[in-house]
Amino acid sequence: MKPLAKLIGQPLAVELLERAIATDRIAPAYLFVGANGIGKAYGAKCFSEMLMISPQEDFVSAAQKLHGGNHPDFLWVEPTYNDKGELYTAQEAQEKGLKRKTTPQIRIEQIRAISEFLGRPPLRAKRSVVIIEDAQLMAEAAGNALLKTLEEPGQATIILIATGVDAILSTLVSRCQIVPFSRLSEEDLEYVLQRQNAADVLEYPLLIKMAQGCPGKAMGDRTKLLEIPSDLLTKLAKLPQNAIDSFIFAKEISSTLELDTQLWLVDYLQSLYWEKEQKPDIIQALENVKKALKRYVQPRLVWDCFFLNSVQKTL
Repeated sequence: MKPLAKLIGQPLAVELLERAIATDRIAPAYLFVGANGIGKAYGAKCFSEMLMISPQEDFVSAAQKLHGGNHPDFLWVEPTYNDKGELYTAQEAQEKGLKRKTTPQIRIEQIRAISEFLGRPPLRAKRSVVIIEDAQLMAEAAGNALLKTLEEPGQATIILIATGVDAILSTLVSRCQIVPFSRLSEEDLEYVLQRQNAADVLEYPLLIKMAQGCPGKAMGDRTKLLEIPSDLLTKLAKLPQNAIDSFIFAKEISSTLELDTQLWLVDYLQSLYWEKEQKPDIIQALENVKKALKRYVQPRLVWDCFFLNSVQKTL
């Protein structure tokens, strides 16, 4: 079975990529765009298997080398946190227990590493492949540095994965072949969750509604939900009724949750309160919370203002 045949619910992307392989018209750079959790990263892995397979290999052995992380011609780059000059991915930061007060970025140091990686010819495959995940989180300096690499990639294909075209520098977009990914149907969503042994996510109707056809997002949301203490979630099931509760809620959120979890909580509360209240002003107020957190305004102050304002409106 061809690797891309395992990509569910993305017939257009599969057709575009398989046609490129069949006609041997591989672009030097691709931009996979679409919502988070709909299969862009998985599609990039499958496409990489097809690009890098050697005449002596089959797809199974190529996939084992690729996914095992030991293929010399394959490089996966994802956003990082900077802690005392050392770069850590989100998973590495969590494992080391680092406090994450900012959002991760694709940094210029990582782009330089890509240039060094592509500075030599491929060792085993016909071409080298670089995948840049969450390219919308690329710092401007890093984006400008990547531009030269895209202009002269050598024997390589670079795949950028992003949530949308507008989130990427236009000069980068113009040098990539765009491959659109769409949200999955309810049937395909359920099938993917079952295939990933994550059928229990279907027991959370609100998370399924938030996912909007994105199985990866549904699974990620379930993980985020479990990171939040159950007693805090119980408190947040409804807005506070007085100023004292407002301060308690704000303190617990800001002191207990990392910034990225707080940002996720905003999305969760928007969905939760809309189901319960259906008041646009609450949704807009939470949108302002998200903007303030992304600008690194002190989280305690941000949450204090939100909950106090919500109490005042109910008086």
